[in-house]
Amino acid sequence: MDLNFNKNEDFNKLTLAELKKKLLKVYKGGGEKRIKILHSKGKLSARERIDYLFDKNSKSIEIGAFTGENMYTEHGGCPSGGVVVKIGYISKKQCIVVANDATVKAGAWFPITAKKNLRAQEIAIENKLPIIYLVDSAGVYLPLQDEIFPDKEHFGRIFRNNAMMSSSGITQISAIMGSCVAGGAYLPIMSDEAIIVDKTASIFLAGSYLVKAAIGENIDNETLGGAKTHCEISGVTDYKASDDKDALDKIRNIVSKIGAPENAGFNRTKPKKPSEREEDIYGLLPKLRSEQYDMKEIIKRLVDNSEIEEYKANYGKTIICGYARIDGWATGIIANQRKVIKNSNKEMQFGGVIYSDSADKATRFIANCNQKKIPLVFLQDVTGFMVGSKSEHGGIIKDGAKMVNAVSNSVVPKFTIIIGNSYGAGNYAMCGKAFDPRLIVAWPSARLAVMGGAQAAKVLLQIEIAGLKKKGEVISPEKEQEILSTIESKYDKQTSPYYAASRLWTDGIIDPLDTRKWISLGIEAANQSPIEKRFNLGVIQV
Repeated sequence: MDLNFNKNEDFNKLTLAELKKKLLKVYKGGGEKRIKILHSKGKLSARERIDYLFDKNSKSIEIGAFTGENMYTEHGGCPSGGVVVKIGYISKKQCIVVANDATVKAGAWFPITAKKNLRAQEIAIENKLPIIYLVDSAGVYLPLQDEIFPDKEHFGRIFRNNAMMSSSGITQISAIMGSCVAGGAYLPIMSDEAIIVDKTASIFLAGSYLVKAAIGENIDNETLGGAKTHCEISGVTDYKASDDKDALDKIRNIVSKIGAPENAGFNRTKPKKPSEREEDIYGLLPKLRSEQYDMKEIIKRLVDNSEIEEYKANYGKTIICGYARIDGWATGIIANQRKVIKNSNKEMQFGGVIYSDSADKATRFIANCNQKKIPLVFLQDVTGFMVGSKSEHGGIIKDGAKMVNAVSNSVVPKFTIIIGNSYGAGNYAMCGKAFDPRLIVAWPSARLAVMGGAQAAKVLLQIEIAGLKKKGEVISPEKEQEILSTIESKYDKQTSPYYAASRLWTDGIIDPLDTRKWISLGIEAANQSPIEKRFNLGVIQV
């Protein structure tokens, strides 16, 4: 190994250590003190509930661990968006679980909480996955009610989705394990089956204080909406559980009876590990996002037996397309090549840039994968499309539009891994969040923005200086550098993978060595949802 490899390895392992440190903090939710309060009431935390529910020693992935990171600081923060979402196995069946974290503002719903719940439901709908709700929530966080209540993608959309999922046969099971108030009471009761925990859980449209204020009736919460009331008098809930573990055992028992889903028929053979050393990824991936590297070497550490059948290998070289297997699953890989390449006509092509020939190749490959029913995996490290008179005269907009069209209309499941840069229209063409990847995750090395930091900072600097000069201010070189540094600092923060993950632009930030697991579990989930549409590019400029 060369010195540069060792420097890269040290740097990337440090960023990975930072990721793990941040995750440990996230896993504590509202803090150890609040977890102890839950335990004193005989309740488990949200993560403990999910861990107990999932099959022991089975694989799982967490959606949106960093949701809400550094958001709502004036309200005390909202770790993980106040709700934990995981995909895993219950009684050997793949399910998605949504658990309110009562240590975060008593499980109250912030705007980002609603967005995360909707993302969980979207995953369940796309993949026809059974969805389990572990409810323990005080309802909408009132100081921010105007950002969560009335719009299309707000709180009410969750109940609409409950109804739509029920009509399409997607299993929904709820366990009421704490407070369940007002509009939030509809979620568990719009599920197929509802379990309620005796003494520690309650569900009602209005609590005892509001009832007293509204109609003058004196009643306690347990009598108003406890387990005895709803299992013996109202019939609102279906099962009464003695404690958290009993409720979770009932869910496992119910799930174990669910019939086998229809199969989409994606091809899978016996999984094989990469023949190349997977840990080499840390040394191959450069420290700086501007540095070049060979994406093929990364791919060899991600695919079974390190084998890829490359499509049009000598054409459109700034995008690599090829067939491979990941954990046994057949996949079509589309990856940005980050090496500087010389064509046969001795022209230079810059790594990470999409040229007309690359876009044309990718479009054809996407069509082939759709015809063969092969899921697509996008490995992003893209700075955008090539600019300049030669590219414009050659129709780069047309070829880019064709690629975006193919990505948009693709009917096979798509999975996106943001390895490095994800800039501008390159993000779109390589299946960014707006183009419905079943899962989209970032490595700690990722950067998401409309353009690279250096270019953006210079543009923003010119705009700000022009504004100051209009006001008659004289800008010294030192002042200009100060302004530039401020802009670069702010822009760098906004391009961070943590900034993106906190807003659910990605489903998470992962260790590169977990990439195979995410893709494999994602394709397994997608395999439960047969493809019902035909691939059609629609109208395109040829």
